[in-house]
Amino acid sequence: MATEYPHRIALLGLGTIGLSMLAMHLRRPDTSITVYDPRPNYESQIRSTLPSLLDCPESTTLIDDLLRTSRLKLASTVAEAIQNANIIQEQSPEVTASKQALWKEVAGLTGPDVHLWSSSSGISASVQASGCEAADRVAERLLVAHPFNPPHLMPLIEIVPGPETNPERIEFARKYFGDVPGPGASGRDQSASQHYRPITLHKEIPGFVGNRLAFALLREACYLVGEGVVSAKDLDSLVTASLGPRWAGSGVFESYHAGGGEGGIGAFLQKLTPTIQDVWGELGQIDIQGEQTWKDVVIKQTEDAYGPYTPETRKKKEEMLRDVVELQKKKWGEL
Repeated sequence: MATEYPHRIALLGLGTIGLSMLAMHLRRPDTSITVYDPRPNYESQIRSTLPSLLDCPESTTLIDDLLRTSRLKLASTVAEAIQNANIIQEQSPEVTASKQALWKEVAGLTGPDVHLWSSSSGISASVQASGCEAADRVAERLLVAHPFNPPHLMPLIEIVPGPETNPERIEFARKYFGDVPGPGASGRDQSASQHYRPITLHKEIPGFVGNRLAFALLREACYLVGEGVVSAKDLDSLVTASLGPRWAGSGVFESYHAGGGEGGIGAFLQKLTPTIQDVWGELGQIDIQGEQTWKDVVIKQTEDAYGPYTPETRKKKEEMLRDVVELQKKKWGEL
């Protein structure tokens, strides 16, 4: 008799994020996942990549076992992928028209009870749903569940509802991701089961919060390198030797709250007002579109410093990332 899984997920799109999300979803023992990607070779990508993402790099039977037990199914069309799903998550190209067309197709093939999630990095749920008919109730079911790359390791899931998203849909997504076990666990380890940290935003904003913070730092970093203030490699060293470790343990506001001593963040802002205002007033104003001199400088210095980004490099960086996240969980558990 076939096992009944309460969470039947359709994953649409299996690029880097999609494959990593597949590994994350499979950590929950109560899920079955049907995947679809328009590329004809996507099964070979699953077979070559997924075992490592699930901490079984040497396994030669993992994918066949998942297929045999129907925990993983491969679909050849969107319609086939979503026909039995109660959760549909898309990882399609970051193009507004593409996502709108996809949800319009999905709406015509599914019932009103299906949860709709987008992994978009910056396109809001309300914009994605705007191409659908009101009768399809897409806007009330759709929310963004934005992971940070790679989601099979990074704990953050930004849940970004639209103004019409039903609160019950938001709570369902928050609880679902909060209950996903972390890497190296099968759900039995309590600390691993508290790996993911879903954060719900109160309103839509382009880029959401994580990317707005990251892109603000990226913009200033590009400006400083482009102006010859510092090299790309030294700027990276500066971040990993200061802001990176500090923010990994405390975040922005807690760090400056501690920096203010007994007076907290209020005292910090008061004491540093002239310096902060001077810096804010002089932050770099650069444009990323078109031919930009700073862009050539940044690309050349970065490529000269690090060379090609190889699978071996990615593996080492992911091991370091895993160690940082595990240390966070251990230390926070002691506070």
